Amino acid sequence: MTTRFYRHWRDVPKDSWRWPNFSPAEIACRGTGSILIHEEALDRLQALRTRLGKPLIVNSAYRSPEHNARVRGAQRSKHLEGIAFDISMANHDPATFEKVARAEGFLGFGTYPRSGFMHIDLGPARRWGDPFPARAIPFAEDQLPAREHLSGSRTMKGSGAAGLATVGAAGIEIAQDTLSDAQSAIQPLTPYLDTLRWAFIALALAGIGLTVWARLDDWNRGRR
Repeated sequence: MTTRFYRHWRDVPKDSWRWPNFSPAEIACRGTGSILIHEEALDRLQALRTRLGKPLIVNSAYRSPEHNARVRGAQRSKHLEGIAFDISMANHDPATFEKVARAEGFLGFGTYPRSGFMHIDLGPARRWGDPFPARAIPFAEDQLPAREHLSGSRTMKGSGAAGLATVGAAGIEIAQDTLSDAQSAIQPLTPYLDTLRWAFIALALAGIGLTVWARLDDWNRGRR
């Protein structure tokens, strides 16, 4: 077990901090700024963060004796040893969080549903507090950003059709201008090009209509 104490978290050497999802300021005492780095505890906290795949909001980690007394913490609080963390449940399902925390080696659990956080520490094994109420709607799995699915969306298909048709119509205009200066043997093709140009214009309008309809339909379904 390796521990290091600094009078202020700003004194922690940058090259010695090896927990990428947390900063010394997050782990330091909220009252004094001092920090006790307990490497095993932080290793387990980082492993928990990695396994859950979403941020951990740390309400409290290390507490100096002065600050612990000020907030009326337990006299033998594990926060004093730097092996306890109070984590907000704002972005976590409490049941899933506790299960994964246990798998990562945390043994002490305190639940505070009214304050919206869970206390975890390295032991001894114990549990206290009121249970979190069951959620009416469980947390949904994280979805990829919408832009990663745009290639197959109705909006992109409609926009693509409109763009292609616009380019086609412009191409017909150029062809007509070119043929108008050509020899008489080629000029009979001009009426057909005019018809084709109007067909492209109709396709462009249809594509624009599809795009507008798809966006309105997505909006009504709650997709942005």
